Amino acid sequence: MSLPDFFIAHKREVLTLTGEHLWLVGVSMLLAVGIGVPLGILLSRRPALKSLILGANNIMQTIPSLALFGLLLPVPWIGARADRLAILALTLYALLPVVRNTYTGIAGVDAPVREAAVAMGLTRRQLLWQVELPLASNVIVAGIRTATVITVGVATIAAAIGAGGLGEFIFRGLAMVDNNVILAGAIPAALMALCSDFALGAIQRSLVRRPMRTRH
Repeated sequence: MSLPDFFIAHKREVLTLTGEHLWLVGVSMLLAVGIGVPLGILLSRRPALKSLILGANNIMQTIPSLALFGLLLPVPWIGARADRLAILALTLYALLPVVRNTYTGIAGVDAPVREAAVAMGLTRRQLLWQVELPLASNVIVAGIRTATVITVGVATIAAAIGAGGLGEFIFRGLAMVDNNVILAGAIPAALMALCSDFALGAIQRSLVRRPMRTRH
């Protein structure tokens, strides 16, 4: 059976597994952004924590995904369901680019800009929301973009613990030594990563152009 024939014959399963994959990636990225951006802001306010938090995230990146799944299995409530375990692991993998870029973006705001904002009477909270985060948004989105592409790829491993997703086809194809089945999982996952990268890249480019337009 050719690859197009396989997609036609298994279109419902392809759509189901693609939906599962999107759900795993989407929930993981929402959690990663919800945790990572505040952590990056914290680092910009407490630089002494930089080596601890970024170091812990760097160590997390060195742990192979299957090993991390295994380490998280004994965790109460999390290990009871494969999807929860996969989402936690994917969130941990996605944190580093989000935290690092949020910190880098805020730390990269020019000191004269901060001084001018403070001279205008802005509080620390206003300085963050009205000056630092808008100026750092391009760098923050770049981190989210990187994390999303990584998460789409790593999510294929979640099928190894029964969490679903397009990895089901990949592992099934490896067991059957069938390239068509492998590609049935790999191609949609690659397209998902490319589409995510393109969409977030467009957002990032718009954030770059917006400050340029406001200066003219």
